[in-house]
Amino acid sequence: MSSGFSRDLAERYRREGWWDNRTLIGIFMQNAKKNPERTAIIDPPNKEELVSLLPERISYSDAMKRIDRLASYLLGKGVSRGDIIVIQLPNIAELLITYLSAWRIGAAVSPLAVQWRTHELKRVMEVTKSQTYISTDFKGFDHLAMIRGMTEGITPVRNVLSLAEIREAMQTYEVSKDLEEVSSRLSGDDIAVIQWTSGTEKDPKACPMSHNNWGFLRYFYRPEFKGGILKDGDVVMNPAPLVNMTGIGVGIVPWIMIAGTFVLHQPFDPTIYFRQLIGERVNFTLAVPAIAVAMLKHPDVDKFDLSATKIFLQGSAPPPPWTFVEFKKRWGIESINVWGQNEGTGLFSTKEIIPDLEERARSFPWPGEGKYDDIPFFKPIETRIVDVNTGEELTEPGSIGELCFRSPMTVPSYYKQPDLTNNAYDDHGFFHTGDLFSIVDSNRIAFFDRAKDIIIRGGFNISSAEIEDIAKRDPRVADAAAVPMHDDKLGEKVCMFVVSRDGSAITLEDIKSIMKENDVAIYKWPERVEMIDAIPRNPVGKALKNELKKRL
Repeated sequence: MSSGFSRDLAERYRREGWWDNRTLIGIFMQNAKKNPERTAIIDPPNKEELVSLLPERISYSDAMKRIDRLASYLLGKGVSRGDIIVIQLPNIAELLITYLSAWRIGAAVSPLAVQWRTHELKRVMEVTKSQTYISTDFKGFDHLAMIRGMTEGITPVRNVLSLAEIREAMQTYEVSKDLEEVSSRLSGDDIAVIQWTSGTEKDPKACPMSHNNWGFLRYFYRPEFKGGILKDGDVVMNPAPLVNMTGIGVGIVPWIMIAGTFVLHQPFDPTIYFRQLIGERVNFTLAVPAIAVAMLKHPDVDKFDLSATKIFLQGSAPPPPWTFVEFKKRWGIESINVWGQNEGTGLFSTKEIIPDLEERARSFPWPGEGKYDDIPFFKPIETRIVDVNTGEELTEPGSIGELCFRSPMTVPSYYKQPDLTNNAYDDHGFFHTGDLFSIVDSNRIAFFDRAKDIIIRGGFNISSAEIEDIAKRDPRVADAAAVPMHDDKLGEKVCMFVVSRDGSAITLEDIKSIMKENDVAIYKWPERVEMIDAIPRNPVGKALKNELKKRL
């Protein structure tokens, strides 16, 4: 393993046009000049409950005024190009304005989930050496007191700024005469965001995404490129926290790329989400598969007016194929199956690549030389599937191996974490994702499971995602998570934690019946069932299976 991109690879991305040296704030400023009166940001309707502020609808011209004032305020606080601003705010307008204000002066943003506490924050501050922290009281927890109480092991933080302070600056601070000069020195190679992985490692890993990394996504979103899925001015709603690849890459970036309207939402509330989806005439959104299933099983589903919604992404778990079919049949919505990681990996199954709806839900395009040259987004993405034990590259259909990824969107290394970088990147700059994919054919692959999340029963690999999806098809099952349990003879067996939809007991025999009805191989069947009130998940929705294993 080594340190990621070579200089030659970076130069190739520039020469071939995948990196254009534009910054996200530069694109936003151009959007504001062209569309000053267009609505840029719509606050969540429950903003007052979240942070005691009334929700706002902010135009592009108003947003630019706030950005310039806050950027000037940050300059006055000593923040400069290359500095890192750590932020813990929910999905409110002030979070977006802070992102853009930081980029206006060349600073990077390191956003954190509001659920993170001292243990996680200390590691972030140790790695970033950040001198500026922005947060607020949220749901009864005082984040500002938390950072002020942290002294051991971190550099003293110069600027601890409250939501009230930055909001005041957005409204009243005098724009600095140096602002334009500072902005003139910005580069697409500047780090825009340092996002943190949510894996099972002891410490989170810092992923430094540059403006060029994010800018590559224009080939996926913008309509002038073949395969571009959005159009100018589309309304975007992403209910995920705006702290990582899901929230930023499928929320902030498309919003900027198409000069859209961003409808904000958090924490996830199905009733509010559906109300916003319909009332704000959202064109583009995403959700975890469980939400798609809940929408389609809602007793009032026939009354939902989703005529404005054109694209619905499902990610974080394998989507049930029938949901793709139903979304298309009911509302004409095109569904996209998405897989990605904070390191800047991303595969999207769209109608242009995989027309069949059920196959689109089950598989992804397998990028490689000459395979998708007519779709710009996929052309420079390079992938390999390798045997997890030998490292040998696999090509035969049916083979299962680890996906390795290299692209203009992928970070070249972790930020100031050389040991973690050396363990994750090979000598050719391919990032080893830790995710297992099966080869469907020469053009398609299918997600199998996390490399460390396989249940191996008597030598047979069992995908926990597969049997979880089957269990959740039953109307009685609200949620489920499969984990391995030790067995002296077979090594491991399957234990399934189950959340009941109505509170009634779900037995092992019930789960076996579901498996039998779906004609699942017997060796995959769970051999123990544990009822649980809720599957523990991290801030971006991934099941915390180590916690479940501890319960066993």
